[in-house]
Amino acid sequence: MSDELLNQNNNYIQIEKAIKYIDNNFKQQPSIDEIAKNIGMSKFHFIRVFKEYVGVTPKQFLHSVTLNYAKEHIKESKSILDSSLDIGLSSTSRLHELFVNLIGVTPKEWKEKGKNVQITYGYGQTPFGEALIAFTHKGICYLGFIDNNKDIIFNRFKELWENGTLIFDEKKANDYLENIFIKNKKYNLFVKGTNLQVNVWKALLNLPNGVVSTYQDIANFVEKPKAVRAVASAIGQNPIGYLIPCHRVIAKSGAMSGYRWGLERKRILIAYESISKENK
Repeated sequence: MSDELLNQNNNYIQIEKAIKYIDNNFKQQPSIDEIAKNIGMSKFHFIRVFKEYVGVTPKQFLHSVTLNYAKEHIKESKSILDSSLDIGLSSTSRLHELFVNLIGVTPKEWKEKGKNVQITYGYGQTPFGEALIAFTHKGICYLGFIDNNKDIIFNRFKELWENGTLIFDEKKANDYLENIFIKNKKYNLFVKGTNLQVNVWKALLNLPNGVVSTYQDIANFVEKPKAVRAVASAIGQNPIGYLIPCHRVIAKSGAMSGYRWGLERKRILIAYESISKENK
């Protein structure tokens, strides 16, 4: 594991603690001193760690996860999705800055639930906490974040590919994670889902960094405007976190709704990306 990944992961843990504290005490509008004290850091060390991680102060960071910020950017996402439909981006593979190519399983692979599919997997650190990553010769087939629930995440992965041949290789797993999060290497994604799920996941790939969308807009994009709940369920079943950016979908009100890998992580991902976009 690279030192850079390890440092970013350690910073993420501190930031996650801060976000949880703010969530639990937002009515009292805690100061930076109070937040730092309650996560066991000095004020200036906390600010320095925060800036090292996201490039801005905690106050700037918190601004980017407010309702007002989210509401402002929902309109932008609708415009992007409409443009994508107009020029046919939904049918192509290179949809956003990660240039992810999404490959669906064949009907035979679906029926056999991964039989004869060799899947390498392992655990490692990322800038957003520990993760389980798995991949085949066709591409990455699972990326799940872990919060004291390693067995649950592994069982989700195993259930998805229950007849696959699993090979544990922590070194290869860490190489993949470093290539994704540090070197920004492009990978194919190998997914197993219903037609609706795959179409929803493709729609998510149209959302660039720093852009958020609503469940309704995604439903409109996949031409299922009355199936918002089914679309939300498909988003919730996304097996490849971060690379298929389900964290970029929020409630119509602008509220940060649920996330399969933790609401704090969702807020951090959205804020991290929005700040990165603004600083370009």
